[in-house]
Order: sequence, then structure tokens, then C-alpha cells
Amino acid sequence: MIDLLPLSADFVWPLAVALAWVLGEIVHRGTNLPRISIYSLTGMFLSYAQVGLLPRPSESSVVLIANMAFGLILFEFAYRINLRWLRTNWWIAAGGVVESVLTFVLVYAAVSYFGMNGLPGLLLAALAVSTSPAEVLRVVNEQRSSGQVTERVLHMTALNCFFAVFAFNLIVGLWSFQSSGSLWNAVSNSLLVLLVSGALGVAFGYAVPGLLRKLGVLGRDATLAFAIAIILLASLAQAFKMSAILATLTFGFVVRHRRVSLGQAQRNFGILGELLTVLLFVFIGATLAWPRIVSGVHIALALLGARFVSKLLGATVFARFSGTTWRKGLLTGLAMSPMSVLVMGLLVQTRSMGVDLMDQLAPLAAATLLLAVIGPMLTLLALRFADETSEIEE
Repeated sequence: MIDLLPLSADFVWPLAVALAWVLGEIVHRGTNLPRISIYSLTGMFLSYAQVGLLPRPSESSVVLIANMAFGLILFEFAYRINLRWLRTNWWIAAGGVVESVLTFVLVYAAVSYFGMNGLPGLLLAALAVSTSPAEVLRVVNEQRSSGQVTERVLHMTALNCFFAVFAFNLIVGLWSFQSSGSLWNAVSNSLLVLLVSGALGVAFGYAVPGLLRKLGVLGRDATLAFAIAIILLASLAQAFKMSAILATLTFGFVVRHRRVSLGQAQRNFGILGELLTVLLFVFIGATLAWPRIVSGVHIALALLGARFVSKLLGATVFARFSGTTWRKGLLTGLAMSPMSVLVMGLLVQTRSMGVDLMDQLAPLAAATLLLAVIGPMLTLLALRFADETSEIEE
């Protein structure tokens, strides 16, 4: 690590965001690669463990801003999920559940073969189940994608998220109990986190639309009002060491299924969302250290291989039962490749609880880097092969 300039921490993050945005535009226009892949690579290159421009993310207030950015994405993502559609075509839900379980089992078997069994292996398997809504939704919005594969990817991603969040928190509780011997620590780091985080999301889902109705502004542009609510919810969850991921997801689900229309709310929450999205992916890249990436690359490749096979199998086997073709099922599995943002969000959550798992889960650094770059590209390719993209450059 080299000290390039005596820059304050208050300046280096805006500088990194500016560099990432410029590079993202240049590379995207030249190669049509997803911008978010470039943002993540820029953050990794500038991080404390590489060039040294950025401080450790955990030592900066940028963690809170990254949680806010992720919260905006999760809310918009959850708002697009129609649970009635899953009840009508329950084969999609069944496929998502089977695929999640299959991923968990295959990844655990793969990493156990390389000696990562027990709780570290279980944690890796739980994190590998997740498909990150941040990358998926960003590619869908950027490409103006719509169609059967797009909707299946979004809904199966939601199932993956809930499975991963619940399994991960339960295993963290078991980890806490094994480390401290305290049953209360185990419960407070798992079940209590899940219950309180979900309750916060439900409370906001009822309170915010009710307030907007009272003020008579619900039918107008809802972008600003819901953005403020999500930022407040993410901050509240972090302050009380709850799961901002589960809270904002639940908030979006409740608002959608109470049939609250967001009116003219903008995609990605407009310019605010665009700015925070750049920062979020730079932040994810900045959490990666090259020594961890190198030390865990062989296990990471096994993890990714098992994950890739299980996603393709789970989505393809149930394709005909759920009313689509084998080809579209295969493309759905391919589009579910990204996982980096949700994984890092969960690890940041556990760090705020005083449980730092990054050193024990070194293979995740390599897996996160690979999927931060390749994941969005595979999602983009899948949606293009399904003829569901209509990108419009502004």
C-alpha cells in the first residue's frame, strides 16, 4: 500500500466515486460492459489493500451511506415482486426453494472437500445461495428489460435473498453461541435480528403510506418521500444493529401488497439513486483485499462452480412445469449469477454486531471479486439472449 497524497478521508471517497463514474462511462461506451462491474473494479484498485487511496470501509462513515444506497435498491426491487403471481404459478416458488436448497448443499459439499467444513462451510454455503438484487435490478433498469425471463429472475432472486438472509443469521447465531457460550448472544444475533428487522419494515410499510395519505401527496411524485423513509429506515436498522437488508426488503413488500401506487416514482430513485449506486459498488470493491483474494481463490472457484451448476439446474428443471421453455429456464439460471453486494451487506451487518467473519471466510473475497465483474455480464447476456433488452443510451 502506498500513500499517494495526504488526502483526508472526507475527500477520498468523493474522488473515488468521480473516478469510478468516469471510468464506467468510458468503458461502457467502448465495450458495452455493465457500468457496475467497472465501479467495483475501481473501488478494489483504490482500496486500502491495493493502491491505498481509500481507508478501510469499516473505519469510515461511508458504511451508513452504502447501507442507504443498498436500501433504495432493495426497496425498489421488493416493490416489483408480486407474491400473488407466485401463488398462482406455484411451480416458480417451488423451483426457487429447491434451487436454494440445492445450492446450499452443493456449495457446502464443494467447500468441505477443500477442508472448510463445520460453521465456516455452512456460512459460505448460506452466502452462496444469495443472488444479489442490486446487480440484477441495475442491469434490468439499465437495459429497460422486460419479459418472462426478467420477471422469473426477479422473483427467484427474492426467494434466494430471503433464504440466504434467514440461513445466514441462524448460522451466525450458532457461531456466536459456540464462540461465547452465551445463549442470549446467539438469539440476539439471529432470531431477534430477524424479528425486529422484519417488524421495522412492516411498521414503515404501514406508517409511511398512511402519513402520505394524510398529507395528500401519495398520488404525486413519491420518489423523494419514499427515499427519505428508506434512508431513515436503513439508518435506524444500523443504529440498533439490525438487518437493514431485511428491513428495507420487507418495507418494499408491504408497500406493494397494500396496493400503494408509487405514482411517478423514478427508476433507481432518480439522480439520488444513480449517485448512491456508484458509491455502493465502489464501496463493495473497496472491501476486497488482494491477499485474501489470492489465498482463497481455489476454494472460491469450487464454490462458484457448484453455485453455477445448481442455479442452472434449479431454474431449468422446473421450467416446463412453470409454463416456459427449457431455454428460458436455462437463461433464468444464468441471469442469477450475481451475488457480491448482498454478500458484503450481510458481512458488514455481522461486523456491526461485533462478529467479524471476513478473515474466516477468505474465499469469499475471490468469489466476490469474480462475480462483481462477471455476474452482471452474465445477467446482461442472459437477458439479451432472451430478447428482453431495449437499452436506450441518453
